[in-house]
Amino acid sequence: MPQPSRKSAPGHTGFLNFNKPIGITSMDALRRIKALTGQRRKVGHAGTMDPLAQGVLPICFGQATRLMEHALSGTKRYRVDLKLGETTATYDAEAEPVFSGDPSGITADLVEAALPQFIGLVQQTPPMYSAVKINGQRLYKLARSGIEVERQPRDVDIFDIGLARFDLPCLTLEVECGRGVYMRSLAHDLGAALGCGAYVTGLVRSYSGGFPIEESITLEELEACTSEGPTDWLRHLHPVDAMLRDLRSFTVPAAAETLLKNGQPVGIGNFARDASYFEQFRLYSPDGRFLALARCDLPANVWRPIKVFDLDTPSPYAPVGRAT
Repeated sequence: MPQPSRKSAPGHTGFLNFNKPIGITSMDALRRIKALTGQRRKVGHAGTMDPLAQGVLPICFGQATRLMEHALSGTKRYRVDLKLGETTATYDAEAEPVFSGDPSGITADLVEAALPQFIGLVQQTPPMYSAVKINGQRLYKLARSGIEVERQPRDVDIFDIGLARFDLPCLTLEVECGRGVYMRSLAHDLGAALGCGAYVTGLVRSYSGGFPIEESITLEELEACTSEGPTDWLRHLHPVDAMLRDLRSFTVPAAAETLLKNGQPVGIGNFARDASYFEQFRLYSPDGRFLALARCDLPANVWRPIKVFDLDTPSPYAPVGRAT
């Protein structure tokens, strides 16, 4: 006799600052979180991570999934451990290393001198072992079949790279970057620039989408709190607007709420004259509910809603006065 399907728990909205462990994919992590929380619908992760990587993986629930693109595009910080003198097919420790060159002459000064060429808007070629699609096929599937194809370099933004540790043949980099940067490609390219080869031996994402690793919850902690009670995990759920804390905020009149919910612009009045062109703001109701992510259209003197939300409870991030 077929078993009855398990029903999802009542839907919740917000972000979980999840600390993905080493050894599982982002989708594996998402499946475990769905099983533990009982949330089956409208749940997603913001940013694919390699199995070797650990650290911040924002999980979106309910209406928070509408900000997934914002989360994916946000600033990320990584701590990357590299080994010089060897390369691998995967650019990390998942494959057997192959000797490339003698790193004995490499110094910390040489590494620091090589880093600036990788900072700014730079071109980066995705590794063969990646989820990038070419002609409808994932690169890693082709690579596992022994097929290597030409990959076009892509523009990526790397804001800063610092040398945090140097202990030949190993070193550690602190990297701050935008979307789509492969730390494995960065390590491979740095090794090529130094003339000795390099690959990633450890990778931690310490910050993503406004969430630091110090405030994250591990899989073991999530398992513990869900075993204590079906809703105990909700104390770790951040409000939708937590992702947008870097934006300025404004409280709109009560009459503006209906207009925003219908996707219509709302007058600004005399506020935000110091705003930049099409600057994005968080808009709130007089009772502190997060209403919308909106652009400030100064020429038309209106807020233009980008994403609109229907939330029942006030947010702890609502402005105290008219604006912040």
